[in-house]
Amino acid sequence: MIYQPYCVSGSHDSFSFWVDEKSPVAPDQGASIKRLAKISLVKRVMKKWSVTQNLTFKEQLESGIRYFDLRVSSKPEEAGPDIFFIHGLYGIKVWDGLKEINDFLTNHDKEVVLLDFNHFYAMDYGHHLYLVKMLKEVFGNKLCIADCVENITLQHLWEKKKQVLIFYHYNIWNDYSFLWPGNKMPAPWANTTNVHKLIQFLETTLGERSKRGTFHVSQAILTPRAKTIVRGLKSGLKNTLVHRNLPVILNWVKTQRPGALGVNIITSDFVELVDFAETVIGLNYLLLKGKKDSS
Repeated sequence: MIYQPYCVSGSHDSFSFWVDEKSPVAPDQGASIKRLAKISLVKRVMKKWSVTQNLTFKEQLESGIRYFDLRVSSKPEEAGPDIFFIHGLYGIKVWDGLKEINDFLTNHDKEVVLLDFNHFYAMDYGHHLYLVKMLKEVFGNKLCIADCVENITLQHLWEKKKQVLIFYHYNIWNDYSFLWPGNKMPAPWANTTNVHKLIQFLETTLGERSKRGTFHVSQAILTPRAKTIVRGLKSGLKNTLVHRNLPVILNWVKTQRPGALGVNIITSDFVELVDFAETVIGLNYLLLKGKKDSS
């Protein structure tokens, strides 16, 4: 049973269930936002648009999420090596989030997660060494050695007692056997507020995906423009874009099929608002049914 053709549910900006509006603006924001944020109201607005999940890591795992989209940064304003999750504002410490995931895996030894470290901010080589050491310390023998994607089957992972695949989008990956290169986890981004353009983009990129050698993330998310934020200043991301469009996105998910040419990993904002994880996971029964019918 090959892991890659099967369908995995994921969350977008997985860590953003908590951001600190009292902290400085994070390094992923430009100078103009940082100047504006000196006005206290601005950070409250930023929080409404930075939070893309309500559930903690543990709650997401319990709901069926197995792929995590992770963006991390040092905090230049503070001394010390600590690294934080960020999305506009600083979130929790990476150490705390990883420990929460590891605790779940320790209690569920047949579960496997994919951790995609795809954005790094204010991090020099020393910060990367610190983060990689942290990953090794937290997950230890659960880490899966980078391999040919087609070799990664659930049976293989269970036999080897491996539960964590880490994708690292920085060139330090080739120095560590347990870091998978970021190009093994492409995640094309539609960058649109229009749900119909999003679905068209998802269909197009699925048609263009590699048949072998990589996983593939379908980012079923809408991205606000500046004018979107201005119009929905008080309501925030969830009430302006996500709530009314998620049913349309979920309907698209229901029409998909997993497999080498189909969907693989699908991510969403606010995964608890609809039966997102359950619907994505349910697609795997189509693949299993197809195998039984052909045997």
